[in-house]
Amino acid sequence: MNASFNYVEASLNYLRDMKEKPVIPMYTVGSGQATRLRDDCYVDHTMPIHNARAVGKRLSLDQEGFMLIARDTAVSDFYDDKDVRSVYYPEVEQLIKDVTGACKAVIFDYTIRVQAVSKQVEKGVRETVRLVHNDYTDKSGPQRVRDLVDAREAEERLKHRFAVYNVWRPIKRPVQAIPLAVCNAQSVAQSDLVATDLDYGDRTGEIYQLTFNPGHRWFYFPHMDTKEVLIFKCYDSVADNRARFTPHTAFEDPTTPPDAPERESIEVRTLAFFPPEEPE
Repeated sequence: MNASFNYVEASLNYLRDMKEKPVIPMYTVGSGQATRLRDDCYVDHTMPIHNARAVGKRLSLDQEGFMLIARDTAVSDFYDDKDVRSVYYPEVEQLIKDVTGACKAVIFDYTIRVQAVSKQVEKGVRETVRLVHNDYTDKSGPQRVRDLVDAREAEERLKHRFAVYNVWRPIKRPVQAIPLAVCNAQSVAQSDLVATDLDYGDRTGEIYQLTFNPGHRWFYFPHMDTKEVLIFKCYDSVADNRARFTPHTAFEDPTTPPDAPERESIEVRTLAFFPPEEPE
């Protein structure tokens, strides 16, 4: 794993300042269309994206908001939904409990993303997302608990700390093209976060998009392979000095060889519930 360079420079897609709350229409899975607003709602900024392998052992979920773990999997085919749910879900639940100290972990969805439009259509999977965003907000984080957990248990769980984690893994080969960048949570100001509706037609979700801040500190793990997972925190119910939101985006790595294989990855989103004695 190459840790010989400090950073690359790449263009990241930020939201422009908008007068009204943004609303993103969610396109059909496998259509090949990006999930985004009009192009004129965004502005590209070239940013240094640091090689996180050089500092990987110092990273933590509660400080920077992300970390890399070496963890193999028994899944033989990530395009087999049954294999993912019966084999990978228990692996990820145990991983989250091991890493965070949570007393309960609940996986609520997964997404496979591929670069090639033809494969998106063939496999019924999603495109890579090249927008700076965070998956959950102060509103949608707690709502996820209410949506997924029995009402009585949900109200009890909401009295104590919980978090949402994304577990991201390459599924075919080391990632060279369109890797994932994550932003140090400590470099993000609350004013950078713009609540954005996701319009699914029958329901509305909410994410944060981000406006540009030159103080953002971006990182990625070059050449991640299938025995590594990137864990990053999308929400934490405790509002103290720990990381709460970890913005992320796919990006064009300028060091990618022209013949590099296209990226294929899986991301699993997990609710983590902590014991009552945790800070509230």
